[in-house]
Amino acid sequence: MQVWAVAFDPPSFTEELYQKGLLLVDPASSARIKRFYRREDACRGLIARLLPRLLLKDRGVAPSMMTFAATEAGKPYVTTPNIDPPIAYNLSHDNGSVVMAFADGKSHPPAYSIGVDVMKVHLPRRNSYRSFVDTFQEQLTLLERELLSPAVSADEGLRRFFWMWTMKEAYTKALGLGLGFDFSRIEFDVVANRVRVDGQVPQGWIFHKFQMTETGEQYVGVVAELVEGVETIVVPETDPKPWFKSFRAVTFVNRAIEELTQTE
Repeated sequence: MQVWAVAFDPPSFTEELYQKGLLLVDPASSARIKRFYRREDACRGLIARLLPRLLLKDRGVAPSMMTFAATEAGKPYVTTPNIDPPIAYNLSHDNGSVVMAFADGKSHPPAYSIGVDVMKVHLPRRNSYRSFVDTFQEQLTLLERELLSPAVSADEGLRRFFWMWTMKEAYTKALGLGLGFDFSRIEFDVVANRVRVDGQVPQGWIFHKFQMTETGEQYVGVVAELVEGVETIVVPETDPKPWFKSFRAVTFVNRAIEELTQTE
């Protein structure tokens, strides 16, 4: 399993770079990107589509041979034939970060074996910590609500909440589930680093926690990876992360332009 994280700084992302990047994706993807009202969202959408393409290029796939599809729930996956081993990937983005997790999709269909979620640790405007957390009460278990109680400082409680939420998102995304899954069925004990689903530890999962700081803002994230024959574990964010690579958006897109426009 590996993670590529692209830090996005809007002022540095020029119109020329954006237009050149659009030429690297298929017409349907380009049209979807252009539909975003805010240019920042369009740039994040562009980076998200370039990430798997650059991954395939690194695996020796010519740009003209790259094909993708999406599940009924909207989760994209690679359909390029004759990739050995198959590639499973998933994407997430929030504010100034776009993240892709990927792994060999051997044990399960690639569309249903890995999920990632990343979120900026912050309070929305005009929200107190208590009012913000209370908004999500029905999606939290009793234990999770206790771990976010007023006895915990607001700063620590906010970090705990985003760990819980990214864990729930990553798990359901790995399974290819769409909106409507009851998040209260998933419990993440952030103190013990233990995950339960419907009261039981799910079998065969590795949950990788990670954190990063971009332009002074803190982000936390989780990769959920379904692996055959392993005891489910949660890998703490403090463990070494040789599988994590970070890029600046401008550098990343310029690299994509260079490599994806090479003569096949």
